[in-house]
Amino acid sequence: MPDTPTRKLRSAEWFGPADKNGFMYRSWMKNQGIPDHEFDGRPIIGICNTWSELTPCNAHFRKIAEHVKRGISEANGFPVEFPVFSNGESNLRPTAMLTRNLASMDVEEAIRGNPIDAVVLLTGCDKTTPALLMGAASCDIPAIVVTGGPMLNGKLEGRDIGSGTAVWQLHEAMKAGEIDLHQFLSAEAGMSRSAGTCNTMGTASTMACMAEALGASLPHNAAIPAVDARRYVLAQMSGMRAVEMAREGLTLSKILTREAFENAIRVNAAIGGSTNAVIHLKAIAGRIGVAIELEDWTRFGRGTPTLVDLMPSGRFLMEEFYYAGGLPAVLRRLGEHGLLPHPGALTVNGRSLWDNVREAPSFNDEVIRPLDRPLVADGGMCILRGNLAPRGAVLKPSAASPELLRHRGRAVVFENLEHYKARIVDESLEIDASSVMVLKNCGPKGYPGMAEVGNMGLPPKLLRQGVKDMVRISDARMSGTAYGTVVLHVAPEAADGGPLAAVQDGDWIELDCEAGRLHLDIDDAELAARLQAIAGRAAPVTGGGYQRLYVDHVLQADEGCDFDFLVGCRGAAVPRHSH
Repeated sequence: MPDTPTRKLRSAEWFGPADKNGFMYRSWMKNQGIPDHEFDGRPIIGICNTWSELTPCNAHFRKIAEHVKRGISEANGFPVEFPVFSNGESNLRPTAMLTRNLASMDVEEAIRGNPIDAVVLLTGCDKTTPALLMGAASCDIPAIVVTGGPMLNGKLEGRDIGSGTAVWQLHEAMKAGEIDLHQFLSAEAGMSRSAGTCNTMGTASTMACMAEALGASLPHNAAIPAVDARRYVLAQMSGMRAVEMAREGLTLSKILTREAFENAIRVNAAIGGSTNAVIHLKAIAGRIGVAIELEDWTRFGRGTPTLVDLMPSGRFLMEEFYYAGGLPAVLRRLGEHGLLPHPGALTVNGRSLWDNVREAPSFNDEVIRPLDRPLVADGGMCILRGNLAPRGAVLKPSAASPELLRHRGRAVVFENLEHYKARIVDESLEIDASSVMVLKNCGPKGYPGMAEVGNMGLPPKLLRQGVKDMVRISDARMSGTAYGTVVLHVAPEAADGGPLAAVQDGDWIELDCEAGRLHLDIDDAELAARLQAIAGRAAPVTGGGYQRLYVDHVLQADEGCDFDFLVGCRGAAVPRHSH
């Protein structure tokens, strides 16, 4: 006999009635070999799968889905797997960020329009985690995140290398003449040698940690390697828990609270997380009706030590992070020192965040450092404002050069990515180590999609001189696997009339991370005159279709780059019949 749900389930509106519509819904489902007794009122659990061979990070998700199904069936639920758009970062042009909102719309409409009582979100590659959480939050049904897990450590010539991070390092070394093309290309196979997401604390791992810190996944979901059998155990347990959540009515709005987001911001600093989390958390919060602002990253992030010694900020990789104790060990260390803002926040297993981690062990103080020996004393995101970024910009201190966090230099300007690529290799380019590299028209509208091009490679002639880092400023994003003193997400962007569009070669620019200041050293009248002179000149060039929809409706970086018409929670009221 089925367990009796403690509340009325959505799926009963499809499969419960003994009328024409109930007949139709049940009959069509029965063509898959489903017996009559399965339509007995048990919870219908959706498995939202971002599997795709074009998204290599998620290419093992069919197996994960099978283990989720086991858990659902074990708990006397009814599993139904469905595909959604898989916006993988590795192959998708011009950027997976262009389709994050599209994927979220796919998720939202698939959940609301179908007989689903709860959903398991199979996430992995960078944008799939925020896209699925955004879509599910817009419906506010019970939901639990299962991440695909990180790859095993990359290997090159007997040493560990990090996915993504190794590309930036080796490419700069090749431009500097330290290695040749053969040595550069020889790292390809060793960098990505198993299923899973990037094994650094890039955006995929960061967002997996954010989901766990928000309480949207079971403990240890973020770090278990993709090929570790414990990943499949967690998938099965998550399937079981999804059935219980459906019966309990434990919806996302009870978990994704203001307090949960404050916890996540603090945790991002402690793990040395990606700058992309700033945009994605804002977008997720907007869908569930929680207001967070850039200043919250200062209030709850600044002053927090970075404890996790992972690339690109540190030395190790996600495999070691899991073996050292994973995110629960980090949460315990924060909580024991009073640094977890809201330990009582509810999580998907029905327990508080602190109850889940209060006895979590830590096995390696080099990977997860104690608070008296952090990787970086203040790892919170640096939120910058000034006449160059009136609505804000971000910088990741844990991946930057400390000596450059307060800097004044002359601008070397690139009008777009193609201009940068053509100009940076020019040996006659007037640029030195004190210069500030400025890249325009790579924001949400200007690219479009806000590609990960903000971590501009340095000029080959300076690399040969031994220069390793310079201040770089743009309206773009950068990969979470990247590093350097890189100012990102300048808002408003150049293509939307932001002051970044007015910067010229030779202008003095001041960066002061501690003061949160980003200043173009010209007077207000000159800035206004420059902007007036170029007004309308850099209008985004797009055709029709989805890109037109995107450019017309995307919000700026400080607002999470969601579409203006998608902000807010629309719920999951059962729609009218289709026949």
